[in-house]
Amino acid sequence: MNEEDFKRRTKQLALRVIRLVEALPQSRTADVIGKQLIRSATSVGANYRSACRGKSTADVIAKLSLVEEEADESLYWMELVVEVGLLPLEKVKSLMLENTEILAMTVASIKTLRNKSKIQNLKSKI
Repeated sequence: MNEEDFKRRTKQLALRVIRLVEALPQSRTADVIGKQLIRSATSVGANYRSACRGKSTADVIAKLSLVEEEADESLYWMELVVEVGLLPLEKVKSLMLENTEILAMTVASIKTLRNKSKIQNLKSKI
């Protein structure tokens, strides 16, 4: 998957989460969880875009680590939506799966960049 596809995918995640939160019942619990979920899910795409403009490998890794954290947090809030009973799992499952895939790809990218960085450091010492 290329950079533009991943940007599109993370933006679609944010848009889907916004629609999901709009479908939550009106309650104080739903408001709190909804705000947290929107904040974390929209941060996934925003931080990925920032990572694409990283100035060094270390900078990109640091920014991708934020993407990882926000994606994991988003998954947590989606789990709460279901476990509190705000929406049934069937309504949230595909969104949770997409979020999990984005999280896994982000972790894989971080690992790849760290390995490349280690190899470059070793080559520069030789």
